[in-house]
Amino acid sequence: MTKLRVAGIGVTAVAALSLTACSGSDTASSGGSSSSMTPPAPATSSSMASGSGNGMTTNADVFGPACAQLPQGSAPGSLDSMGPQPVASAASTNPLLTKLVAAVKATNLVDTLNSQEAITVFAPADPAFAALGDAKFNELAGKPAELAPILQYHVVGKRYDATGLAAAGSVDTLNTAGGPVKIEGSGENLTVNGAKVLCGNIPTKNATVFVIDKVLTPGTNQ
Repeated sequence: MTKLRVAGIGVTAVAALSLTACSGSDTASSGGSSSSMTPPAPATSSSMASGSGNGMTTNADVFGPACAQLPQGSAPGSLDSMGPQPVASAASTNPLLTKLVAAVKATNLVDTLNSQEAITVFAPADPAFAALGDAKFNELAGKPAELAPILQYHVVGKRYDATGLAAAGSVDTLNTAGGPVKIEGSGENLTVNGAKVLCGNIPTKNATVFVIDKVLTPGTNQ
């Protein structure tokens, strides 16, 4: 699988993003269609454990406290709307991920993410980026060579559902120099390098997405 191309990971980039708090995601064109749906019910342990083994999920597998914030039916950003779209395009309509989408656009990674065949994306929610402050976020957005390795650290070159992540225990990202990401817990208690999953197992055309509550920092496996 093609890896994202970026300049080397700088100490400046790593230090700049020692954050906390909530989420973000990908990018690009909106769109998508689908049948209407009722608000997703909280996933049960059985539904979260019913992965197919290839990391693909369905709307019934989605879980987490922030999932209720997604639009319903076939509205942009809903599960029905995002499912048929490649991940960056799907994320661009997700109201939880506007900061992540802006970051992906700033580093010109939209087409790269959309062209991947099967990946897992740990998507920091907007509050995680907000913890930086607008000035710092804008500074990083203006330095794609520093920002891109951080974004790479949120993408795994294999598709996992929550059950697969829990079984793996740790996974390598496209930023291999940043070290593996540690997975702990399971189901609703799943964490990614200590970050809580706000809405997990979100299906898109080429990725399974986990919205998390902080930005992951390369080299700081917790």
